[in-house]
Amino acid sequence: MTHSAADETGLSLFSRTDRGGYVIAALSGDLDIASAPALREQLFSMLRTASHLIIDLSALEHADASGLAVLVGSRRRARLLGGSLRLAAPSTEVARVLSAAGLNQHLDIFPTVRAAIAGQPSLPGAIFPSTTVPALGHASMASSRAWLQERAVG
Repeated sequence: MTHSAADETGLSLFSRTDRGGYVIAALSGDLDIASAPALREQLFSMLRTASHLIIDLSALEHADASGLAVLVGSRRRARLLGGSLRLAAPSTEVARVLSAAGLNQHLDIFPTVRAAIAGQPSLPGAIFPSTTVPALGHASMASSRAWLQERAVG
C-alpha cells in the first residue's frame, strides 16, 4: 500500500507498508513551521493504523525546531501506542540539526532504511561526523534545544 501527499508548504510525503509491517514514510523538501502542522496530522494518522513507523529523511533538505518537535511528538505517540518510530538516512543538513539539538541521543536514528527495518544499532559516528557543527544561524535553535530534549526523553 502506498500513499503520497504534497502541499503548498514545500514538504512532500510518500509512504508505503513494508512486508515486515512497518510503514515507511519518505519526506522531501523542507520540514519547518509552515509544514509541521500538516505533517503532524499525517504521521499521527499513520500511527493509528500501524504503530511501527520509519521516517526516511534522505531527501529532506531542511528541518527547523518546529519540524523537530513533530518528530519528537510522533515518537512519543508511537510509544504510547506500543509501537516505535525510527528515523533513517538523515541528509547532512538534517543530521547537523538533529545533532545540534541533541536529539541524536534521544531518537532512534539509523544510517539507512534497511538498517532501521532490521533494527540494527544506530551508528552515531557515521551519521553525525565528528566535525564541528557550524552555527545554524537560527537564533531560536539554542532556546529550542532544551525544550526539544525535555520532550524527547519521555
